[in-house]
Amino acid sequence: MAIRLNIAALGGVGMTSARTRARLVDRLKAQGISHPAVLAAMAEVPRHGFMDEALAHKAYDDVSLPIGFGQTISQPYIVARMTELAMGAAQHDKVLEIGTGCGYQTTVLALLFKTVYSIERIGGLHKATRERLSILGVHNARLRHADGSKGLADAAPFDVIIITAAAPILPEDMLPQLKVGGRLIFPVGEAEQELRQIERTAEGYVETRLEKVNFVPLLPGIV
Repeated sequence: MAIRLNIAALGGVGMTSARTRARLVDRLKAQGISHPAVLAAMAEVPRHGFMDEALAHKAYDDVSLPIGFGQTISQPYIVARMTELAMGAAQHDKVLEIGTGCGYQTTVLALLFKTVYSIERIGGLHKATRERLSILGVHNARLRHADGSKGLADAAPFDVIIITAAAPILPEDMLPQLKVGGRLIFPVGEAEQELRQIERTAEGYVETRLEKVNFVPLLPGIV
């Protein structure tokens, strides 16, 4: 792993138990997650440090939880699943995350990619997460308070683009921002959502439909 997390700085000493996170990894394995580096990252990142202290006792349950501003922290399985898909890209230099949220997925990616670009449209979340990642020692994440609905053309191309909110239709504007061999991983839909992957090949784009999911909607603009 490229960086070393300062887990103790986040507090919640009782929740930092390696045994607690080992149980999470065992559950992820039972759910089909098998990539060793992804499992190691999930074991390393202290999920309790990314949410309100009142909810910390639920941090290692496989559920999404509120983080304020009408947003949620994704369930560990979904974070691991999307990360495992990301690791299937040809290279692991640059990843773009649309929807920083509390920074949990960002931190998992930061352990596996050289540089993480992450965009958050909600100013309050962006500010709190910037401070959290600084304390935690995540120094290879480039955070922006901006509208991520069109991607981040000025930093493209990327090995992977991960969207952590559901677009109503395929986000075609982001496809040219992928390198050949790169992957776009995203939920799509409104009432019913589906996780999909698009891989850029030398011949074009290959789309794979994966599984049913439930994300907050991808919205334009900044607040």
